[in-house]
Amino acid sequence: MNISRRSLVTAATAFATFPRTAFAVTPSEITWDDLIPPGVPYSEIIGEGERDVENDTWRPIFDANATKLNDDLNGKYIKMPGFIIPIDMSTKGVTSFILVPYVGACIHTPPPPPNQLVFVTSKIPWPNDDLWEAVWVTGRLEHELQATEIAQTGYTLTADKMDIYVW
Repeated sequence: MNISRRSLVTAATAFATFPRTAFAVTPSEITWDDLIPPGVPYSEIIGEGERDVENDTWRPIFDANATKLNDDLNGKYIKMPGFIIPIDMSTKGVTSFILVPYVGACIHTPPPPPNQLVFVTSKIPWPNDDLWEAVWVTGRLEHELQATEIAQTGYTLTADKMDIYVW
């Protein structure tokens, strides 16, 4: 097979200018209920708790269902709404946070169970002025139980994109 230099240059140019969006993966839009494994009712993941008198907080005690994660979502590219509880902040913005299902979760109330919390990291800081806004977060969701100073989380996500959630 004889390929001319012109054909090779034409093919290389066409490939180099091919829109990157043609290769883009469309995220699956999920809800908070999707984080709970199928067959586990939400009412069964809420446990009892006890008051921490020293710190004046409520420490929930979750049963085993609270750490059960949805295997179908592990490694999936998703988009989900939520609210930000900052972990790492600077004057440039927030680069890691816990994504929670409702405003004030983990701060003013006992934290939701681990399978309802997502630890998010982002290379691009989210502006401090928008911390109380509901957001869309897009990225790859992974199973990873971890403890933070605020709560135990069941999932992690590296944010590729974040936008304000428009009601």
